[in-house]
Amino acid sequence: MADALLGPAEIRDLAARLGVAPTKKLGQNFLHDPNTIRRIVAAAALRPDDVALEVGPGLGSLTLGLVGAVRHVHAVEIDPTLARALPDTVTASHLTVHPADALRVTGDRFDPPPTMLVANLPYNVAVPVVLHLLAELPALRGGLVMVQKEVADRLTAGPGSKVYGVPSVKLAWYAEARPAGKVPPAVFWPVPNVDSGLVAFTRREPPAGVERAAVFAVVDAAFAQRRKTLRAALAGWAGGPDRAEAVLRAAGVSPQARGESLTVGEFAAIAGAARQQGYGGKLSPSGAEPEEMNS
Repeated sequence: MADALLGPAEIRDLAARLGVAPTKKLGQNFLHDPNTIRRIVAAAALRPDDVALEVGPGLGSLTLGLVGAVRHVHAVEIDPTLARALPDTVTASHLTVHPADALRVTGDRFDPPPTMLVANLPYNVAVPVVLHLLAELPALRGGLVMVQKEVADRLTAGPGSKVYGVPSVKLAWYAEARPAGKVPPAVFWPVPNVDSGLVAFTRREPPAGVERAAVFAVVDAAFAQRRKTLRAALAGWAGGPDRAEAVLRAAGVSPQARGESLTVGEFAAIAGAARQQGYGGKLSPSGAEPEEMNS
């Protein structure tokens, strides 16, 4: 399959034939460097029996690399023109193209179930897409995604980092994430004005005994006012600063700590303590969008 990978000339020719121009609205930056494709496929550590899920295949450059490495590829493409053209570019019987919005796809759409997410994700929806797919597709054992470098840094940050926040904690609920390299702008068309980063992740069991929605409500509240102590930041969620302090102490977390210092396990402990004490979960309106939507 290596000799079938698309270079810059093939990408531009294909786009011209289809009458396609990359749009900022869809976050489209098409990969046109075969060496980068090979690097991504290798870094994803795919097994021959894996079922890969690609989001935003575009003109098919990464798809061509994936079909040679796995048992089946599901490609989810929101642009109807690109979705129709993909099977002509990637003539593989084990490719299924889904003309759909990745933020709205459900697990029952995919047969066989995807085991690995490997994608050059549109920058404007990268974090919500990853979180949605991990929630919808329990068979995903991991993945490798390319995102804006700044977003890659957030997704892989640990407690105490300046860029640790909502995306870091929510991804940590599902998986262990690590940086897997930087990708320069020159391998894309059009050339973005930022570097890209690769994020590798491996699914793990989430903290036990507490619902994800309850934990994520604590995370959202803690980072909506990230400079405040948890006693203050969680006051709206818990029903007052004194209640927030009681929950935090029951969870073994200092009321003077800030959200940016807590692990996902500690956020889970807070949600569990709130449930035991019979309160928590009310968010005072802050007017702020969830942080992952702004990534």
